[in-house]
Amino acid sequence: MKILVPVKRVVDYNVKVRVKSDQTGVDIANVKMSMNPFDEIAIEEAMRLKEAGVATEVIAVSCGVTQCQETLRTAMAIGADRAILVETDVELQPLAVAKLLKALFDKEQPQLMILGKQAIDDDCNQTGQMLAALAGLSQATFASKVVIADGHATVTREVDGGSETLSLTLPAVVTTDLRLNEPRYVTLPNIMKAKKKQLDVYKPADLGVDVAPRVKTLKVSEPPARRAGILVPDVATLVAKLRNEAKVI
Repeated sequence: MKILVPVKRVVDYNVKVRVKSDQTGVDIANVKMSMNPFDEIAIEEAMRLKEAGVATEVIAVSCGVTQCQETLRTAMAIGADRAILVETDVELQPLAVAKLLKALFDKEQPQLMILGKQAIDDDCNQTGQMLAALAGLSQATFASKVVIADGHATVTREVDGGSETLSLTLPAVVTTDLRLNEPRYVTLPNIMKAKKKQLDVYKPADLGVDVAPRVKTLKVSEPPARRAGILVPDVATLVAKLRNEAKVI
């Protein structure tokens, strides 16, 4: 079984992002970049399926600028067998990424596509669902457990009321939640091995996909600063402030 795992290059989650002075977007110049944490979970799950003998090949995919090759090398250091970069300088939106992944699905014919449920930069939580719709595949989002057997994927997923279990006919799309697994640490020997693994580069035109943005960002601004808290001497004062000033009771 072949598994395709898309990974995104994002600003590292430890970095405090800043808005550009012209409010056109977030400033990523000279900022540490890394793999989207939910995509790390997706790669880890694909590797566990391979180590269990369920999968035979894991392919990492990224869409974006040339520097995304670093993210793909990280994925291969975790264990992916090879990688594909769809290289473009255009700012990709979820629909464009879903179309590129659909084209790669048609080209590679994987039995399973595992994606992070969302990226921590835009928090769109759309690409997996759009991909499943475009490719006509069954899908399970927010997965906390994945079991593959007899041509089916049994997925336990997180919902508002707790969890539910779905049975999907392969090929299928699964998006990962935080509780699915704990990604492994990348070792130096595996980082060195990853440098020798196959990495193919395509352009969107090679896949016949138009990635022109459909949505325009008008302005990006920082949230207003929170006001400092105050200490109150007793419960009566607290209740009075909640009733008269905050007007929440």
